[in-house]
Amino acid sequence: MRVRPISPDRLVTELAGRLVSTGTPGRLRVAVDGPPAAGPDALAEALVDPLRAAGRPVLHVRADDFLRPASVRLEHGRTNPDAYYEGWLDEPGLRREVLDPAGPGGSGRLLPSLWDAAADRASRAAYVDLPPGGVVLVSGALLLGGALPFDVTVHLALSPAALARRTDPALRWTLPAFARYADEVVPASFADVVVRADDPRRPALVEAA
Repeated sequence: MRVRPISPDRLVTELAGRLVSTGTPGRLRVAVDGPPAAGPDALAEALVDPLRAAGRPVLHVRADDFLRPASVRLEHGRTNPDAYYEGWLDEPGLRREVLDPAGPGGSGRLLPSLWDAAADRASRAAYVDLPPGGVVLVSGALLLGGALPFDVTVHLALSPAALARRTDPALRWTLPAFARYADEVVPASFADVVVRADDPRRPALVEAA
């Protein structure tokens, strides 16, 4: 294994190039996984224009728009790290409305968002048609190691110290959940692309020797 420092702009360019050259037939389902402090949503959004410039239709879906209703999500309190880890994300909804329709034999009719967590109601988003050859980028935390079917997985890794330092104080209660994720799922051991993101100005790609 070697760690290759890379600029943020070059990281986006190389990731986009890799996605464009992926030989997966049909649509491509990509996870951009990482804690909020690592900026998975921002990285996914930065990939949209380069992919479109390469002729690939793109839809960016945020996992935060597929959370469970508050009555379920917050049943054990607003700051319960185990509940956050095990049950905040509506995985069946994300699979039903995004990943299965984008998969082999799927209709290509995707729902960009399912639930407005701030208003605690359905988002009422309209369906979007993603044509064959399109790419759906799903960004957010705790996406890997479960039942979600992705064709390419990108994991943004933070050391425990960097995660604690960069996590918003209002979200520090989530740190035990990410410790569990690192210990139980070990996403850096199997993700297709691993990016060390301790310093957002100086990311590094982890590559096979």
